[in-house]
Amino acid sequence: MTSTVNNETNQSVRTGTGGRPTPHVKVAIVGTGFSGLGVAIRLLENKINDFVLLERADEVGGTWRDNTYPGCACDVASLLYSYSFAQKSDWNSTYATRQEIFDYLRDIADRYGIRPYVRFGHEVLDARWDEHTRRWHIKTSQGDLTAQVLVAGSGYLSDPVIPDIPGIGDFQGKIMHSSQWDHDYELDGRNVAVVGTGASAIQFVPAIQPKVGHLDLYQRSAPWIGPKPDKPIKGLHAWALKNLPGYRAFRRGFNRNGREILMFLYKRPALAEKTIQANAFGKHLAKSVPDPELRARLTPNFAVACKRLLFSNKWYPAIQQENVEIIDGEIGKVTANGIIGSDGKERAVDAIILGTGFLATKRPIAEKLTGRGGVKLADAWEAGGMKAYRGTTVAGFPNLFLMLGPNTTLGHSSQTLMIEGQIAYVVDAVKQMNKRGLSSVEVNEEVQETYNKEIESWLEGSVFDASTCTSWYTDSTGRNPSIWANSTRKFIKSTKKFDLQAYQVATLAGAETHADVKA
Repeated sequence: MTSTVNNETNQSVRTGTGGRPTPHVKVAIVGTGFSGLGVAIRLLENKINDFVLLERADEVGGTWRDNTYPGCACDVASLLYSYSFAQKSDWNSTYATRQEIFDYLRDIADRYGIRPYVRFGHEVLDARWDEHTRRWHIKTSQGDLTAQVLVAGSGYLSDPVIPDIPGIGDFQGKIMHSSQWDHDYELDGRNVAVVGTGASAIQFVPAIQPKVGHLDLYQRSAPWIGPKPDKPIKGLHAWALKNLPGYRAFRRGFNRNGREILMFLYKRPALAEKTIQANAFGKHLAKSVPDPELRARLTPNFAVACKRLLFSNKWYPAIQQENVEIIDGEIGKVTANGIIGSDGKERAVDAIILGTGFLATKRPIAEKLTGRGGVKLADAWEAGGMKAYRGTTVAGFPNLFLMLGPNTTLGHSSQTLMIEGQIAYVVDAVKQMNKRGLSSVEVNEEVQETYNKEIESWLEGSVFDASTCTSWYTDSTGRNPSIWANSTRKFIKSTKKFDLQAYQVATLAGAETHADVKA
């Protein structure tokens, strides 16, 4: 359906508190990770420069800026973990380190001229949709602004989970989350407890194990870990990546296509168990852990890929060292000087490191976004589940675009592929709004529901099926609002163009009313 709004609202400033003008932009982008920078680059390439990036930190980089823990690296091949339109030819190894990726993102910001558009130290505190002005009214830590379009690029790995363990506030030693690593705290010779055995822990534990006096590893459930075929990029291979036309694109495509085969297996759990679990992962465990009793404790009790698959050549050797003790089960309590495990024994420690992941299914930014009718996104998702259309737009929230929104997480390939699909969708939406004189677009609720039923049908019976597996992919209701259980090619094809027919639109007064755009 279509409606019209007064063209007088299309102004560059409005009067704010104290009579001061409030800046207005066409597009406000939250965050400067892969998502935010990518949207900004594509907007500029399409000659759209009326935008701003709001960044709460003092540098670009998102997740790769914040996670500085020892051993931090990527588990997707570096050639694939980058923009297709800005490929890097001089990665140091098959799998890039955190520093390399961080440097890559900073270089991208410089190379494409994005920094002048970034407002550092601007944390978004609140954003509200105003039905009358058809704008987002945004409150930041350094002042207010309005925007016609709001792009939330904060992702799902930006806010850490701090577990609600009894007594955790009573601990007198050092506590830190892996994503908030305190490099000024000296670990050498200290007794350290690590809580969690996920993607972060399998990287930082091998890095700190040789330094600490003793390490207690609290393992609620053992993860599936496969070998990581990481090699330095040098010699003829390095030369070809830089100088041989088409070689880098071929290697990138080869890696991408190989990963798509994994999704074929993930939709067939029995086949996945026979091929992936028994071979790469089962053999890696058997080869790495000769002690049958310990190997049994390190064997996961869930289907392969139900939870995120991990890759490391260092994890199993590190946790078998004499200064490491593995404690299975839930933590009973944290005391002033240590931790009481499930066995009832208290173990004294100097420091507790939380490798407990992020708020992936409870996005903190959803608490700050208020849509039509004064409804918070967090409340809408609490009532109806975390859902979106194409992982990007939400009924009841006009002109809001979520990067890496519901059901865009990958369990088989590079997240940058999904991000690029969404970038194309968002930028085309802005272009169509400009071309057609639209003040707002809002996905139809029926379209959103139909889309999510299809998403759930793909998840059903797969290794990601929430009815058979609980992981950080799943929410408290037993749904899986995280995983995209299909090929990346299918998602990219579906987001290549903004499908305006799926949306309710409003036009500016005097602009053409498009009768062909229907609910």
